[in-house]
Formats: sequence, C-alpha cells, structure tokens
Amino acid sequence: MNKFILFILLIFTINSQAENSNYNKTFSKDDIKIEFQKIIVQDVETNIKITIVNPKKLAYYQNKEIEIFVNDKPNKYQLTDNQINIKHKFHSKEEIHIRADNFTYSKQINPIPLWLSILPPLIAILIALLFKEVITALFLGILVGTTTIYFYQDVSVIAALFKGIFSIVDTYVIKSMNDKGHLSIIVFSMLIGATVNIITRNGGMNGIVNILLKYARSARSGQLITWFLGLLIFFDDYANTLIVGNTMRPVTDRMKISREKLSYIVDSTAAPVAALALVTTWIGIELSYIQDGISTIGINDSAYGVFISSLNTRFYPIYTIIFMFILIVMKRDYGPMLKAERKARKISVIKTAEQNYNNKNIKNNSKWFNAAIPVLIIIIGTLIGLLYTGWDSDIWNNENIKFSSKLSTFIGHSNSYLALLWASLSGVIAAIALTIGQKILNLRECVDSLISGFKTMFNAILILILAWALALITQDLHTADFITQSLIYIKISPYFLPTMTFVLSALISFSTGSSWGTMAILYPLILPASWLICKNFGFNYDESIAIFYNVVSSILAGSVLGDHCSPISDTTILSSLASSCNHIEHVRTQLPYALTVGAVSIVFGTIPSAYGIPSLILFPIGIFALYLIVKFVGKKVE
Repeated sequence: MNKFILFILLIFTINSQAENSNYNKTFSKDDIKIEFQKIIVQDVETNIKITIVNPKKLAYYQNKEIEIFVNDKPNKYQLTDNQINIKHKFHSKEEIHIRADNFTYSKQINPIPLWLSILPPLIAILIALLFKEVITALFLGILVGTTTIYFYQDVSVIAALFKGIFSIVDTYVIKSMNDKGHLSIIVFSMLIGATVNIITRNGGMNGIVNILLKYARSARSGQLITWFLGLLIFFDDYANTLIVGNTMRPVTDRMKISREKLSYIVDSTAAPVAALALVTTWIGIELSYIQDGISTIGINDSAYGVFISSLNTRFYPIYTIIFMFILIVMKRDYGPMLKAERKARKISVIKTAEQNYNNKNIKNNSKWFNAAIPVLIIIIGTLIGLLYTGWDSDIWNNENIKFSSKLSTFIGHSNSYLALLWASLSGVIAAIALTIGQKILNLRECVDSLISGFKTMFNAILILILAWALALITQDLHTADFITQSLIYIKISPYFLPTMTFVLSALISFSTGSSWGTMAILYPLILPASWLICKNFGFNYDESIAIFYNVVSSILAGSVLGDHCSPISDTTILSSLASSCNHIEHVRTQLPYALTVGAVSIVFGTIPSAYGIPSLILFPIGIFALYLIVKFVGKKVE
C-alpha cells in the first residue's frame, strides 16, 4: 500500500514539474506587455519596450536569452530586470508583428516623415522675421510640431490641433521649465534685472555713466568701450551679455548709439570670446565631446591638445570680433543696421530706467561705487564660484600640470549655473546693503525695486521658455537628424569636409537655437566620420589630423554663427533683453553682419586652410577682405 502511494506521488510530482516547465517556457498574451515610444519618426531608430509581467516567467527567464521574432526575423535578447528593449526603424507606414512562443502582437505604426521635423523651427523663424513678433511665432512653431505629433498617432486633424494646443503647456512648457539649467538661467536673469534696477535707483548707474562719459565722448568711443568690455568678460557668455548690455546701455544711449548696435556688439562678443578663451564655461563640455571622438578613433592625443591645435582655424569667432572693431573704427555700417544707427543719431533714444527715477536722491547720490561694487561682486563671484565648483585637489597638487591648464580644467569641470546664481544673489545683497547703508532708499523701497527689476525680465523669460519648448520639439522630431542625413551622405572630398561641417553646424544651430546642443549632436557624429573619410581618400596621418583639427573648429564656429542668426537662440534673446532692444530688430540688423563674416570665414578660412594654407597667411587676407567690405559696402553713419 505504501509503495502504491509513493508511486502515485512520484507520478504527480513528475507531471507537475513537466507542467510547470512547460508553463515557464511558454509565453501567453497575459505574460507580456509591449510599449512603443509616443513619438515615432521615419528612419529614426525607435525603442520597443517588452515587459514580462508574469512573476513565474520572470523568475525563470531572468538573465537568460529569449528568442523574439520581429516581422518574422528572429533575434535573441537578454532579459534585464523585467524588460527587453528592441531597436527598430520604421521606414513607412507598416504593421509590425512581434512573436515569442505562443504570444503574438500586431500594431500598425504610422511614423512621422522626417522632413516634417524642419517645419516647426522654420515656421517660427519665418513668422518672427516677417511679422516681428517673436512670442506668437514661437507659439505657432510649437503648435505645428505638437499637432504633427498627434496627427500621426491616428488622431483627426481637429482633435490633433486641440491636443497640440494643450500639450504646449502641459508637456513642453512644463518640461522646458523642469530643467535645472533653464531654471538657473531664469533666476540668474531675474537677479541681474533686480541688481540693475536697484543700482539705477540708488544713483550708482548714473555715477558709472558719468565716469564712462569722460572716455566715451563720441559714438565711436562708446562702441569701443562696449566692445572692450565684451572681450574682458570672457569666462561665460550669459554673464557677458547681461552685464555688458545692462552696464553700457545708459552710456550708449547718451552717445545716441542705437539699441540694435549695442545688442549686436553684446551678442557678437559673448559667444565668440567664450569659444576662444582657454578659461571658460564652454571648455568642459567641448573637451568631453572631443575626448569621446578621439577615443573612438584611437588618436594618441589629449582632448586639450586637440582643443589648442584647433584654435588657429576658428575663423568665424576671430573674424567676428575683428569685423566689429573695423565697423566701429571706420564709423560705417550697412543694411538695416545703417538705418537704425542713422535714426538713433537724429532722434534721442534715451529711454533707460534711470529717467524714471531722475529724482533728488539720484542726483545727490551719483556715486559710482554703488554700481561698481555689485557688478564686480558678480564678475569676481562668478570666477570664484567656477573655481570652487570645479576644484580638484589632485590636479592642483600635480606639479606636472601648468597653472593655466589647472585653471582651464577647474573651470571646464565647474557648475557654471551654481556659480552664476551665487554671484548674482551676492550682487543683489550688496546693492541693497549699499543703498540702505547710505539711507538712499529704505528697506521697503529696496524690495519694491527688487520686484520691479524682476518684472522687467518677464517678456524675455517668456521668450526663453517658449524657445526652449521649441527646442524640445525639434529634439522629439529629430530635426537635427534630418539636416545631418541630408548632407552627411553626400560624397565629399576631405578638403571640403570642414566647410560642409561649418555649414551643417550653422544650420542645426539656427534651427534649434542652441550652440551647445549642436555640439552635442555633431561632435560624436562628425569627428569619427571625418577621420574615416580622410583614411578612405588615402590621406596620411599628418594630412588627416590637419583636417580633423579643422573639423573640430568648424563645429564650434558654425554653431556660433547659427546661434547669432537664430531668433530662437537663448543668447540672442538675452542680448536683446540686456540691451532693451526689440528682439526681432536685433536679429534683423545682426543677420547681414553674421552672414558676411560667415562667408568670409569660408572663402578666406575653412576652404583654403583645408588645403594646407597656413592661418598666418589667411588671417591677414581675411581681415583685409573684411576691411574692403566695410569700406566699399558700408556707409558713414553721420
């Protein structure tokens, strides 16, 4: 009897194990959950997430390979945690089939055509330039993008339009503000606005103006001082634009220099100087991208060495700085800027904030240090903050590293946003302390000035938020991929590779409004490609590395050019803000100058340098070409 019972139990156990084994090895419809990306773009790799929701199946297949058929093509995937990620490209509208054992899944996918990705930024830019109203232009550009996204999710046009309107706020505006760096820029801008308003009311700005007016006795000298200050504040482009623009605006107004010319000088010194200086907030991110590129290629060179070697071919930033100097010294302009300057000379444009507070307090307390101390605290505080957040004791104690290299490394690895926030808050506190300490204003009046300063930044901050939201749309729709794919597959000689890279970088920066975003896209893509193209053409190491250095320069230089031309660029917006210039007028007057320098940079820079002509020969020729353009195209303002 006992033997019979044991026999029955043995059979039951074997059957249970067999059933359990089969159960574990076979998937059913209740075991798997499949999720697709919300936004699927044609010819762009998308991610299909497969989640195992059955705990028993999950336990059995954990860290094992699972064979999955995608459109009848088998492949084995490793289960990590409880998920499998499948990469797939949709080239057109198609029905995708996924099968794993007894589990089958089918879904029709209608990918967004890649060429549509160019429409949101293009529409925003065209409407802004045509109607001179940037907020509406940005809103419509974003709306085109969001409507396109929902329409290709099998939603009717009307429903897609309404969903697109709501998603502007609940998705893209919120997402753009949910970025720590973006919030830092907003707060920094507000604190700068507050500082400027307080030092205007306490008479400090008027004291600075009185001192600068001793040296800025004409429109030319006023522009030269602005240009020089732009070169002096080299460590960060945001700090450069806001400090120089706000500080020099009262002076340039007195000299009857147009706000358009001020914003041009501010905008066109900030990024070019930051792109050239060895100690800036730009260098860290650039070095990281260069390092990734040379690691992929296998070049036996340091990222900093490549950075230094590429400086002599950064034609656009260098030519831009010199071009401004030539315009100022020769007192000539052309295009829309000439009209703006002539109008400013004839009509007084003094509309600065200090006129609103031109009372006895200001007249009696026009002490320059009331403005100079807060501004210097912001400048020096930013430098100290950069060094503090990027400090590395191992690098500091390394005697084999030069002092300049140590500083560049510290600032390159610093948290520039924290440094700017700390410095700007310190500037506000100093301005309030000086004002109350001298009994120029009481505490309540200082707080009112603080809030009024915040309010002056509202329009610019709104434009910034919408520009960032549009940039998110271009990321989701892969606008950069469209531009890149349109040009990258062209069979091109290595000698034209730097020029193609320069143009491509400018187009992406113009469309997305971000020079940093452009570098993030192009450095990993173009650097390895340029090296391979040179090798395929039979170039030796010296020839290949010369082209490589030029391409490194062209990516950054082109991104700065596109940034200067784009009405949705954050630095362009901040330059308009700091100069109190109509944003579209700033873009419209700056565009011909940026394109002029861009053309000269190609003709007397990237093309001949790729053929081996030394920069020591090209720079004098290029500068002379700029001089001739100003002389024969430009006209006297006065």
